[in-house]
Amino acid sequence: MLLEIDWNQFLVGDDNTSFLLEIGLRTISMYFIIVIGLKLMGKRGIKQLSVFELVVIIGLGSAAGDPMFYKEIGMMVPLIVFAIVIGAYRLTTYLMGKSDRFESLVEGKPTCLIRDGEFSISNFKKENMAKDEFFAEMRQKSVSHLGQIETAIIETSGNLSIFFYEDENVKYGLPILPDLFKNSVIIISEAGKYACTFCGNIEELYVSEKQHCCDKCGKDVWVKAINIQRVR
Repeated sequence: MLLEIDWNQFLVGDDNTSFLLEIGLRTISMYFIIVIGLKLMGKRGIKQLSVFELVVIIGLGSAAGDPMFYKEIGMMVPLIVFAIVIGAYRLTTYLMGKSDRFESLVEGKPTCLIRDGEFSISNFKKENMAKDEFFAEMRQKSVSHLGQIETAIIETSGNLSIFFYEDENVKYGLPILPDLFKNSVIIISEAGKYACTFCGNIEELYVSEKQHCCDKCGKDVWVKAINIQRVR
């Protein structure tokens, strides 16, 4: 026996066809309300979403969704929600412009993650970012080792700003290319410049059967440092 399908139920559901036209009208209305709402937020709110602004966008999206599908929710409900959310947003941005302390409380501050070719460990621990994720983002900016970087800052928007050494000033640094980074060692079998895999500190190490701990962080895992220039 073939499976019988109620195509009207499958396509329309329990609502009558006339409500489909109402859904279309509601959707078009909410579309223009969202466009107007984003316009009122200003260019910054659209281009660079902080955590605070992302919450606002999610709130607007949630308010816009239900009236599109549920006939029991009138159009005045999302309009009131939009007015409150956008009003709160404009008030918050106004207060942020008046008070640096309030702005830091809401959006946080930029954090330096790399300084002079080494990790700022205390700052790195504050950010919820794994090293693999951080390395991947730097590789996308043509970074092959930390010695190429003078300063790396994670902005309040989550974007990574990197300031590079000039080619003639590139130092030995911790390699972040997977094929090189995986060749980490604890016992030094070949003398040379090594980078601590934890903090990026560079030390001249000699052949030894004993473990050598990093002078800065106390860790004992090393990888051969490199000082190649950045490929542009």
